[in-house]
This record gives sequence, structure tokens and C-alpha cells, in this order.
Amino acid sequence: MAPQTAVVLAGGEGQRLRPLTRNRPKPMLPAANRPIIEYVLDAIIEAGISDIHLVVGYKRQRVQSHFGPTYQNADLTYHTQEKQLGSGHALLQARDEIDEPFVAINGDQIADPALITDVLDAHDRNEPAATLSVVDSGKAAQYGVVTLEAGHVTHLREQPRDDSTGALNAGIYAFTPGIFEVLDTLPRPSGMLSLTAAISHLAEETEQTVQGVKSDGFWIDATFPWDLLAVARQVYTMEWINEPAVDSHVWVAESATVHPSATLKGPVVVGPDAEIGAGAVVGPAATIGGNATVGANAVLTNALIDDGSRVGANATVVDAIFGQDVVFGPNSVIAGGEHDVRIDTQVYPNHELGAVIADRSQLGGGTTVCGGVLIGSGVQVQDGERIETNVADGVELR
Repeated sequence: MAPQTAVVLAGGEGQRLRPLTRNRPKPMLPAANRPIIEYVLDAIIEAGISDIHLVVGYKRQRVQSHFGPTYQNADLTYHTQEKQLGSGHALLQARDEIDEPFVAINGDQIADPALITDVLDAHDRNEPAATLSVVDSGKAAQYGVVTLEAGHVTHLREQPRDDSTGALNAGIYAFTPGIFEVLDTLPRPSGMLSLTAAISHLAEETEQTVQGVKSDGFWIDATFPWDLLAVARQVYTMEWINEPAVDSHVWVAESATVHPSATLKGPVVVGPDAEIGAGAVVGPAATIGGNATVGANAVLTNALIDDGSRVGANATVVDAIFGQDVVFGPNSVIAGGEHDVRIDTQVYPNHELGAVIADRSQLGGGTTVCGGVLIGSGVQVQDGERIETNVADGVELR
């Protein structure tokens, strides 16, 4: 019998997505018009699973208040990871309520539902100790490189230092309850316990079978800020949009207001109670969140504007991500294009990112934001400023 229970790991912060994760966990960041984790739950339910356990931790109230006790008629049980000590440690938090085979899924990725179904089917047929979804990708080195022989996992390297390509660990697993005992006995370097370490142990140091299931379906993870724009494009492609379609790849909530002279170039999503002003040009590849405002004659392309944010009249926003309740003043500009992006002390070259502006920041009129800039939450910028470097949370620029 295929597993009937799912554990979703949703306790992490997503440090490389700062400053967007200062006020909410990574799984609650938007993928087009909904939090990433909603798509994970949709895929689980589509696979026929209705008993869902959520392991929450960092800013857990954002997850629990959003969903409550159920989602789409599926029961949700919450488990708290008080300290973020790795994915294996997170899974252990659910052990007391699971005594049969189950699936475990990272809550911060978008994946073809077929990946879950493939893992469930393979685990049901062969009853190994563990089954994991594997996807061919040039980004395997970022997530974990899987070595397969005749469908069996023989080696798993998490974030290898070289530029390995090939089979990627997609973060979708099926386990027997024995995985909890394995996790209990593993050493914890620096106090951390990863799920991939447990799988590596099973595959390399025991006689138990770990199988890898290759799937052709899409898989995408938001590891860095610019990934959120790519995730949104995948959601547009799949047409996983809650709002009603008013044209080809144009979705507008019934309560939204779009001026007759505004232009929506699909794919575009306009959320509930949002307002698009006269002469504005929105899209392609733009999401306008609930209760957000786009001023007259503003231009937005490849942009993600989260709930409650305001884009002023005649502003230009390209390749940009706004958090919640951001104010971007009139006649201000984010030009977009490929730029080097500094996250903490590391520079990531040549990424399509105009800017990130985190929650509750306010930028005055006539502001110019140079490419690749990350602006923290609660930042205040006076009129006419030119921002060329990252700005920390709460800073006032005058």
C-alpha cells in the first residue's frame, strides 16, 4: 500500500533570500499569487494524500495563521522545530505521530505533482527503506548530486564543492518509520542533522535499499531572490492561478480595479482589491498582489509586487521583487537587466535582478535604484536618492 501520510518540512528561514525572509519563512514567500507552500500542499493532495503534517519553526505563526487546521479539506497537524538544526532534525519532530510509511517533502519548492506520484508508486512496488525523486539538472551541485546504479542510490553528495552536474535530489522522499531510528543514531557535526546524511548512511553503510526515481517533470527551488521570478514564470506556464482568466494568460480578481486605458500584457496576475491606474503597462511576467496599487502610466515588467505595496505614477519597475506594504514613489526607476548581486559577503555575478525591496520600506519620488540592489525591510528613502549598494534593515537615507 502506498504511503497515505505526508510530512512537509517548512521550518527554515532561507537566509540567502534575505531580506525577504526577515518577517516570514521561505515557504511563505510568493510564487506568483500564492505562497510557495500552497503549491506543495496542492501536489500532495492531488497525489491522494489527506493526512498532512507540517514541521514549522522560523516565524511559524505565519504558516499556522495562514492555513489553520485544514487545507482543501485535508487535515493539517503542526510540529514545532524550536531550533533550526537541519532537515533531519526537522523530520524527527513528527516521529511520535507516524508509525507507517510516509512521504517527506521540502516545503519551499515548486514541483510537478508527477514527481510525488512517481515516488509513491515506486515505494509501494518495491518497499525499500527509502525512495527519493531524482531530476536531471545542471544545478545539481546546489542541492545534492545523486549517483544511481540500476535505480539504486549508491552515493549522495550534498552541495559538493565542485561544479558537478547530473542527477539532482529533488527533496521528495518516501520512508519507512525506520528512518527515525537512523536519524537518532547519526552523528551531528556542529549540532546539525541533515536528511541527506541519513540517506547517504542507508545507501553507503547498510544493506538496506535506497532507490532513486527519475522523473521528467519540472522542479524549481527558490534559493536566491532572483529565483522567485523564475518560480513565478513556471506558475504562469502551468496556469496555477486562483484568479479568473480575462484573456490569454491574464488573470484578474473580480474585486480588482483596472483602468480602461491600462494595458495588461500576459502573463499577468492582478490580485483581490488591487488597483491599476490609467495608462499603466503591466507585464509581461508580472504579479500584482492583493490590495496593491500601480499608479498612472507606471511600467512593470518581470516584476513581483506583493500584497499591499504601492508603485507610484510614472514609475518604471523591471526585474524586481517587492515585499509587502512597500511604497515606491512616483517617477522612480528600477531599470532591470543582468547584474552582480551581493548576498552577505558573497557576490553572485550576472543575474537578472533589478532590485529587491523588502517589507514596509518606503522610497520617495524620483528614486533611482541601480541593478542588483537588495533593500532591507523598514527602510526610508527621501526623494531623488540614487541607491547603488545594498541597504540594511531600518536605515534612513537622507
